[in-house]
Amino acid sequence: MTFLGSVEVEDTFAEAFPANFSRILITAATEKWALTAAEATVGFGTTIIMCPAEAGIERPVPPNETPDHRPGVIIQIWHPDQTKLEAQLLTRLSQCAMTCPTTAIFNALESPTKTDTGAKIRFFGDGFQRQDKLGDRTVWRIPVMEGEFTIEETFGISKGVSGGNIIILGTTQEKTLRATEAAVDAIKKSMDGVILIFPGGICRCGSKLDSLKYKFLHASTNHRFCPTLREKTQDSAVPSDVQAVYEIVINGIDLNHVQKAMGVGIKAASKIEGIRKISAGNYGGNLGPYKIYLNEAIKLT
Repeated sequence: MTFLGSVEVEDTFAEAFPANFSRILITAATEKWALTAAEATVGFGTTIIMCPAEAGIERPVPPNETPDHRPGVIIQIWHPDQTKLEAQLLTRLSQCAMTCPTTAIFNALESPTKTDTGAKIRFFGDGFQRQDKLGDRTVWRIPVMEGEFTIEETFGISKGVSGGNIIILGTTQEKTLRATEAAVDAIKKSMDGVILIFPGGICRCGSKLDSLKYKFLHASTNHRFCPTLREKTQDSAVPSDVQAVYEIVINGIDLNHVQKAMGVGIKAASKIEGIRKISAGNYGGNLGPYKIYLNEAIKLT
């Protein structure tokens, strides 16, 4: 057992899984439109339990770091199945990012595995599209009503680590939410290469595999961390003075990035008054090959 001040960090681990991901840079004429396109593209991407992909915003990128010298945003899109990931890239980039005013789309992941998403989207140009070079990048320029839409021909795909997580338990909803927000802010400020897949980076309805009652469910509420079920279940993990629990789920380009992000989040949350305990979600270590122990994550930061 580890303590950060008065906060107990449980001697447990987050169980994480390998998955395929792509990393994409969306640029636009202004920061507003780059962010608008990014938000639309990663929508409905919280969890692969029922979403067609997991997706999130990694970070903004200043104009001096983008191929076209305009403000940009890096996003990540994830799926365990590479073929399904490629389908998600095609639909999300064409229907969300391409349709947004002033955008251009570039690959942001160097990998030997590539998909020709841009080469497929070019057909929207109905034969009027043209291939071009932007520095060392091969791009397609597609005529649209405001001028031209630019998209890189290929995008990298790699294996990353999905499902790293921390669970924050506090005495009131207000204090627990404030602590979880602090953890999210700390991760975003200090970490590249990771995304937090839930709205605002926070999940209030953590899940467990399958169901105690309904055979048709693949996932159901994680009753062990529901404060209102503390007296109704024999395996509750909620201390008597805890009234709210939130979870942060982290996907990252490799194990080290996910571990560090968890450690950063744990330390930030533990500094907020009212936090009693920090734990993690796992399935007994029987599914995911990655077991990320909380005490080891703390040491990395």
